[in-house]
Amino acid sequence: MANLRIKLVKSLNGRLEKHIATANSLGLRKIGNETVQPDNAQTRGKIAKIGYLLQVTEE
Repeated sequence: MANLRIKLVKSLNGRLEKHIATANSLGLRKIGNETVQPDNAQTRGKIAKIGYLLQVTEE
């Protein structure tokens, strides 16, 4: 199964509460945090919601 490397590149300050909660559910709390998540529908949905804050690469 493929994985996605997700990095938070923009600040969460001043963002909508739902967007902050989505970032936290991915394990991203500070700028520069990276996490590896499985490439599935749930992860893709989260990325679609806060994609403007993230940098995503496939592994």
